[in-house]
Parts: sequence; structure tokens; C-alpha cells
Amino acid sequence: MSVLRASGLSAVAAWPLRRWVAAAGAALAFVLVVALPTDLIENPVFGRQIPPTWWAMPSLVVSSVLGGLLVATYVAAPAQPDVTVTRRGGWAGAWLTYFAVGCPVCNKLVLLALGSAGAITWFEPVQPVLQALAIALLAWALRRRLLGELSCPTTTLGDVARV
Repeated sequence: MSVLRASGLSAVAAWPLRRWVAAAGAALAFVLVVALPTDLIENPVFGRQIPPTWWAMPSLVVSSVLGGLLVATYVAAPAQPDVTVTRRGGWAGAWLTYFAVGCPVCNKLVLLALGSAGAITWFEPVQPVLQALAIALLAWALRRRLLGELSCPTTTLGDVARV
């Protein structure tokens, strides 16, 4: 088995245009859904008490690309084995990205759990680890979906009739 096939890149290379459009749209939606409320994109509705870190926007872009590709695997995809586990990995990665790039003292859940001092002392140093875990989960979920496409090809009714 070639490295290209093992990584799932051959499945991505064979995608039709509609999957690429879905990937781009989902990646853009991912950026907007995360960047607007966390104020990584300046807007009049949301604000930050603490400026974003240098790694927040690049890591959001990486997570968005992975999330967009993952969403595209569900567009006209053949039936996949074990999709519930993969779906959990994608959702968990998306949520971890939201918490990782957000302002630690602006997050109500963090404030309730740790207070403002705890958010700065305990949560802020953990945010890069959360983002690394988010990227790992999204990459894992995408790889599982792509390898499922390669290992479980579907046949059409015409293919069955020819056999």
C-alpha cells in the first residue's frame, strides 16, 4: 500500500467539485462561528478583555481547514463504518478550538468554574494545549473518514449487474 493511499490523500484528490465547495464553505463558516464571538475578527457585538495570542488566528485557520475537509467527507459520501466515533472527534475538536482561541476571562463557563483569577492563572496557560488537542482530534477524525472511503468503496447497481 502506498504512502499516498495510506494517508487518505488519494481520496481527497478524487473529490468532485461539490465536495471542494462544501469544504471551503464549511471552513469559512467555522472561522466565522469561532472568530466573531471570540473577537479574533473585530466586530461591534463582541469584545475581549485580553488581546488574542499570536497563535490564535493561525491555529484557527488550521482547525478550520481540517473542519472544512471533515464536513466535505459527508457530502455524497458512501456509507462509512464507525462514523459515530469520527463525528465525536470532529465535534470535540471544534469545541476545543473555540475554547482555546477565546479570551479566558470572557468565557462564562471558565469564569463560573475558575473565577477571573483562575481563568488567568489556570486556564490561559492550558489554551495552547487545548488547541493542539483540537487539531489532533480534527486530523484524526478526517483521517478516519478518508481511510473509510478508501477501504469501503461502494458499488453501483450497474456494477453488480455486470458481475
